[in-house]
Amino acid sequence: MIAIGYDIGSSFVKAALVEVKTGKTLALQRVPDEEIPIDALQVGWAEQDPNLWWEYLCQSTQKLLTKTQIQADQITSIGISYQMHGLVLVDQDLNPLRKSIIWCDSRATPYGEGAFEKLGAAYCKEHLLNSPGNFTASKLAWVIENEPELYQKAFKLMMPGDFLSAKLTGESQTTITGLSEGIFWDFKTDQPSEALFDHYQIDQNLIPEIVSNFKTQASVSNAGAKATGLKAGTPVTYRAGDQPNNAFTLGARKAGDVVATGGTSGVVYALTDQLSGRELTKVNTFAHVDYQPQQKIFGKLLNLNGAGIQYRWLHQLMGEMGYEKLNHMAQQAPIGSNGLMVFPFGNGAERMLDNKLVNGHISNINFNIHDQSHMVRATLEGIAFALIYGIEWLKKDGVKIENLKVGNDNLFLSDVFSKTIADTLGISIDMLEATGAEGAAKASIANPIQNKDNSQIIKTIKPNPERQNESFASFEKWKNQLLNNII
Repeated sequence: MIAIGYDIGSSFVKAALVEVKTGKTLALQRVPDEEIPIDALQVGWAEQDPNLWWEYLCQSTQKLLTKTQIQADQITSIGISYQMHGLVLVDQDLNPLRKSIIWCDSRATPYGEGAFEKLGAAYCKEHLLNSPGNFTASKLAWVIENEPELYQKAFKLMMPGDFLSAKLTGESQTTITGLSEGIFWDFKTDQPSEALFDHYQIDQNLIPEIVSNFKTQASVSNAGAKATGLKAGTPVTYRAGDQPNNAFTLGARKAGDVVATGGTSGVVYALTDQLSGRELTKVNTFAHVDYQPQQKIFGKLLNLNGAGIQYRWLHQLMGEMGYEKLNHMAQQAPIGSNGLMVFPFGNGAERMLDNKLVNGHISNINFNIHDQSHMVRATLEGIAFALIYGIEWLKKDGVKIENLKVGNDNLFLSDVFSKTIADTLGISIDMLEATGAEGAAKASIANPIQNKDNSQIIKTIKPNPERQNESFASFEKWKNQLLNNII
């Protein structure tokens, strides 16, 4: 028996085959070769074609089956992880009516601010656990006002993972986790928020059937089987946003566990069983993958839009010489990069900055002192410092962080990046060999929460007391520049 898992990112679609009995990963696949395009018709906009996600899911499946010679009838479950907060509107044939307005699109910020003012801070704190902000509900409000004819054609609203499950199965479904990440869910009544739907004038009939995670949700249709190569009748048993899924993948199982990612965006995600919304305009609280009304567990999320995308921008600017070489260059410059500072806020409105659109900044550059190594280190330090600045707000919201679990991927592969965080915060970082697609596959297996996590720590980055004061002093200088000159 074999499980297949998908991780639908804004850069790539990844797929994994995992043996059910042993948990061993049999094969991984990533498509396309070049990153999925993000369309920005105006400043602050970000859209992707959902049909591309589906095309790449089909391609990744076919490539996995071909290269492993595994038969479709050997696959017994399907799990889906997906980029959070995207809006997909479909017609009755489950085809998208427009491109998806994805997570880093900023156009709906004024709608969220208006909803926060109208609904009131108390309601948002007690019922939504968040300000509506720039999330899916606010994006739908933008469509209602700006594309009313298209809205009238809408059959269902979906998260990206809901759409892909619908293409696989022909069923329109969603989850409490998904609705909460769109700020549609009322945690006090444990149903969709009537006040929010009324404020935005959203028809509640647009909500798909709500299904639970960790159970059979729907099965692959004949059309889904023909497109992917999977067997009709194979059950979809799990779906979750990428950050809750990443937490599961990295072994977070109980309140107090904290994980981090450093992909296109940077995220710190902490599990808690406590209702809290002290910093609801900067920190988000969502239903975690195993949330139940009778046994509530939440994921408290701190997000930085401009993380890996900032490093990729530098990589392209420097002639795409390879990330390993960039990481090596960064080690040649001293802590603090001789005063050169980078502020990686060039990927849309930043939640931790109260949804301000401040763009990216490079500060204090001196043409007689700074070279490429300083620029690379300052970029990595700037992303790390931005995450640390956000972590300060996360701590004010009641999160205690003594250790971080991270995957063996993306920014955390850089020693400078990882050590900057460990040294500045004085915490250890455990790196595990795991990917989101593998996690989604494992989560699709029966009772995964009860199963012992077998992820292996492959590396631990411990704080260096000799560097801690210097790292913290560099962070304080960076923060002062941010507060006094940028926001």
